[in-house]
Amino acid sequence: MFTKQCVVTLDMEGVLTPEIWIAVAEKTGIEELRLTTRDIQDYDELMRGRLQILEREKLTLSMIQKVIGSLSLLDGAKSFLDTLRDQAQVIILSDTFQEFAYPLIKKMDMPTLFCHNLMVENDHIVSYRLRQKDQKRHAVEALQSLHFKVFAAGDSYNDTGMLLAADKGAFFCAPDSVATQFPELPTTYSYEELLNEFHNFQETL
Repeated sequence: MFTKQCVVTLDMEGVLTPEIWIAVAEKTGIEELRLTTRDIQDYDELMRGRLQILEREKLTLSMIQKVIGSLSLLDGAKSFLDTLRDQAQVIILSDTFQEFAYPLIKKMDMPTLFCHNLMVENDHIVSYRLRQKDQKRHAVEALQSLHFKVFAAGDSYNDTGMLLAADKGAFFCAPDSVATQFPELPTTYSYEELLNEFHNFQETL
């Protein structure tokens, strides 16, 4: 049974799926692409660096999509998500791009996803368009304005606005370099622990 007036918002990469850019780095051998929002707080700085690398290395969108298509969900992610969706509405809030996410979202049975878009010319990624700066936090605040209670989970710097704005936020397998900066947020290291945090939140509603 759904929890009354409750929505769960989850980051995608690092919580439900592998990090896409790390997978591309491993496939291509380009170590600079291993940097993620766990390493660089400024998302625009991170993406500008990625675009420069793609141009330099002549990596196309279709090449990246081929890598993404080969990825599996994190071990246990599908079962976790199925359990969660049986108890609450779930929205994936991600700073990935629509052009990247479809194969992974399909493996999750198509949960609602809010993300960004790439600007592509002749199969080359030339820029990107954010749906909204700090969209994760804004999405949580919009849900709260509709009188939903929000439980949120993520693993990186770009999730912290969402986690702090939520009625209850929790880290999932966040690196110590991130988690220690936000001691007010509990850190979980398994889907069982994350579900326990959610169930504890349910009891307060």
